[in-house]
Amino acid sequence: MKSTILKIIIVDNDQELYEGYRFFFETYRDYGLEGLFPSIKEALLDYENIMPDIVILETNLWKEDGIESIHKFRKKDPNVKVIMINERSDFERVKKAFKNGANGYLTKPLTKNRLHNALNSIKYEGAAMSNDIVQKIISNLNGKSYQSFSKRENQIIDYLCKGATYKVIAEKLFVTTSTINFHIQNIYLKLNVNSKSEALVKLRQL
Repeated sequence: MKSTILKIIIVDNDQELYEGYRFFFETYRDYGLEGLFPSIKEALLDYENIMPDIVILETNLWKEDGIESIHKFRKKDPNVKVIMINERSDFERVKKAFKNGANGYLTKPLTKNRLHNALNSIKYEGAAMSNDIVQKIISNLNGKSYQSFSKRENQIIDYLCKGATYKVIAEKLFVTTSTINFHIQNIYLKLNVNSKSEALVKLRQL
């Protein structure tokens, strides 16, 4: 990234949001809003005059697919970061966005703090996602990874992977520790292991 104050452009055809975007950036010290565009075509026409560090791009534009257009911005600058925004956190759309090279995906409505945190995540870590999207991805992956286990066993596995003790898991699931122990023995049996450490290794392999 090229300067201390990073240059941002936003491509969003909902012009009622523009006043809010301008207000957000008036409060940011390290990010400058250099352009608001209702279409990708208009953003690309002015792109080389601005050379933004980050493009915030609505996925659904009039007669344009924001996700399919990521490559158009990368042709202008291979290093530009792209954050997709949309009202829905549809898993397939999120997956498609990242496959097409997006660096982040946020759900609307955006708040001043959420957007600033996302910009910081892009700046310092290279990626950003809304919490609801993260939860959806985790849920989706868990469902695919551990299909041989029951719903309750999957809940216990999730807590085990986070390092929770039997007592903590019991409190979280509102059951006794003996009930947790019963389920864990079934998990061990299905994994063909004899200890928690062996189970965690096997689960990571799955």
